[in-house]
Amino acid sequence: MTNVHDREKTLEREIAQEVEQSLPGTEVLAVELSGLERFTVFVDHPRGVDHALCERVTDVLRGYLDRYTVDVSSPGFERPLRKRAHFANAVGRRVSLRTPQRKRLRGEVVSAGERAVTLRAGEGNIEIPYDDIIRGNLIDERTTS
Repeated sequence: MTNVHDREKTLEREIAQEVEQSLPGTEVLAVELSGLERFTVFVDHPRGVDHALCERVTDVLRGYLDRYTVDVSSPGFERPLRKRAHFANAVGRRVSLRTPQRKRLRGEVVSAGERAVTLRAGEGNIEIPYDDIIRGNLIDERTTS
């Protein structure tokens, strides 16, 4: 039996191909399983994500509805980060990562290389291969007044 991370990666590849082909301009940022029969697809679009786009994505994913409950969501303030391009856009921002070796790692993105992201965490820099990242998200640094 495959682990959750492997199932998410497989679903993400399948879903990204279907959605991005069917809805030009729409990017699948991440797919996260939240149970054996439920997943959330995080999408983005240059014109933003609204209810109508989420509905169109759900329509594209109708084939999954016999096996899963499908939720479609905008990236929100704690935007999912999975790909090199996502980390490249986050240079200088604080992120939270989870890897098989570390439950939670927080730091500032210093660089996004070809195979790994470099974070400034604590007293030094840590290089983490993209393939080791189970979850990655921006840290919401908005202040409430």
